[in-house]
Amino acid sequence: MRTLIYVVIGILFGITMFKSEAASWFRIYEMFRFESFHMYGIIGSALALGVIVVQYIKKYKIKSFYGETIYFHPKAKSFRRYFYGGIIFGLGWALAGACPGPMFTLVGAGFLPIGIVIISSLIGTYIYGLLKDNLPH
Repeated sequence: MRTLIYVVIGILFGITMFKSEAASWFRIYEMFRFESFHMYGIIGSALALGVIVVQYIKKYKIKSFYGETIYFHPKAKSFRRYFYGGIIFGLGWALAGACPGPMFTLVGAGFLPIGIVIISSLIGTYIYGLLKDNLPH
């Protein structure tokens, strides 16, 4: 049953991404050229909503739909890891024209060449898994 709920939520997320043009290569291109506020508005709205929801969950000790306690693990604070990781992620996003969420949305919308980007991202994730112990974290 959980899997079905996740599939439905994923489909709704994909429809939202497509209809809001967050999966549009042109919108992503505009964002990286600082020509439009569209994508910054979507990302900023998601960030603000996420902060509000997380604080609400922490304050009122909200449980999941299945009655499980929601626990937020503290993250290690390090400038280098986020700086270099952000640069690598941003370069990949700019080169591919899609971040991980819209990649699957684009497949669902029929843009099959994005499959090359998905395969490349899986290979990159695998390589990271091999090298993670030697990288600064």
